[in-house]
Amino acid sequence: MNSAKENDSLESYHLLVNVAEQLKLPFLQILKTAELARLKGETASGYSDIESSASYALTLLDNYLLALQLSQQKLKLEQEPVSVSAVLYDSGQLLDQLAKQYGVDLELNIAGRYGPVMAHRQGLMSAVVSLGSSLIEALGAQHNPKLRLLLATHRCRYGVVAGVYANTAELNTDLLRNGRKLSGQSRQPLANLTYNSGAGIFVADSIFKAMSLNLQASRHHSLYGFGAVMQPSKQLQLV
Repeated sequence: MNSAKENDSLESYHLLVNVAEQLKLPFLQILKTAELARLKGETASGYSDIESSASYALTLLDNYLLALQLSQQKLKLEQEPVSVSAVLYDSGQLLDQLAKQYGVDLELNIAGRYGPVMAHRQGLMSAVVSLGSSLIEALGAQHNPKLRLLLATHRCRYGVVAGVYANTAELNTDLLRNGRKLSGQSRQPLANLTYNSGAGIFVADSIFKAMSLNLQASRHHSLYGFGAVMQPSKQLQLV
């Protein structure tokens, strides 16, 4: 019986991987077409947005595949000393064009010397980018010119936090808890925040879980958001 369940689970995993890989192809074609048009000097309205949207879709699919591999232990998860500030900076570079497309002011706050934390670098960056992408999309749909998104790190009593924050109180514990309950059962599990599935938030949640971290509601000064707490690397701590 257990063997049959394991086989079914493995088949489901392989099917999801195959579907995700197949979905990447049309988005890759769209991205390359938009890039080629830009390189040729064609300035038709919307090419930049098309390129950004296709890139966002590809990134989300890649991060989803990573989450699948980590959750099924198909990919070895090796933790190493990682600079949270560097990861947030690189994530911001990847999110910049999407933020411009949706009219969201994207900011970075990595001031402070926190030292490296133990994490899986690619996993952490994929989680931050997935989370940031969904929040940019959600905030941009609200058509509020004063909305801003901040990638930030700070120290708390439990360790070092990497988070994504906005000036909206809707990013709270209740939203995340209810979204987890409705994920896979509702087309809009985060209905108070976004009109779509908010897939990036759940991809980030899955990646954090695979790293034995917990995505949770967080505050950074007067901003609300979601983040995860990581432990400082003991390897590089001075005695």
